[in-house]
Amino acid sequence: MSIERIGPSQIMHNVVVKGDTLYLGGITAEDPAGDMYAQTKDLLKRADEILASAGSNKHKLLSATIFITDFLQKPQMNKAWSEWLDTADMPARATIGVANLGTGLLIEISFTATR
Repeated sequence: MSIERIGPSQIMHNVVVKGDTLYLGGITAEDPAGDMYAQTKDLLKRADEILASAGSNKHKLLSATIFITDFLQKPQMNKAWSEWLDTADMPARATIGVANLGTGLLIEISFTATR
């Protein structure tokens, strides 16, 4: 079975596909000036675009690994997350606290999905 790579950059691909499984690299907000809620909304909009580029959508998510720099801001992240996904479509999920994601970045999410 071959491997398909979508959205190349200098250091990674946005999506790697094996069979009907999609592995999305870490996605961050394009504008790191916003608060946790704004960055999460921006990131999830980008996730929609990346999933569509690979022939999938948020209703086909299998898992999400979320990295945040401040667990006190987790409720704002969860608010944006819940607005984005219906309860029936929630994937398996882990949230991990990290010290730093880069200048101004508060959140990064990596997804696994199916086509």
